[in-house]
Amino acid sequence: MPASAPQTLPAAKVRQLAIFAVAVCVLAVAAAVVSFVQGYWLGVLWLLLAGLASNMAWYYVRRTRAARRLEEARRRAA
Repeated sequence: MPASAPQTLPAAKVRQLAIFAVAVCVLAVAAAVVSFVQGYWLGVLWLLLAGLASNMAWYYVRRTRAARRLEEARRRAA
């Protein structure tokens, strides 16, 4: 079975996903701080979630920039 082409999201949707990922990252760091202050080791899991969310945010930011550059290159070529 041939692999299908990945679906492309509109730039506005990708931007929203990046903002959501940053918000999750900030909230996870806050939860980790609160957890560690209270003496719970559960903060380690919150830090892992923060790392994952920050990587997702960075991915979506880079994806938006690449899409913008591609669109500008297409406009110049036309």
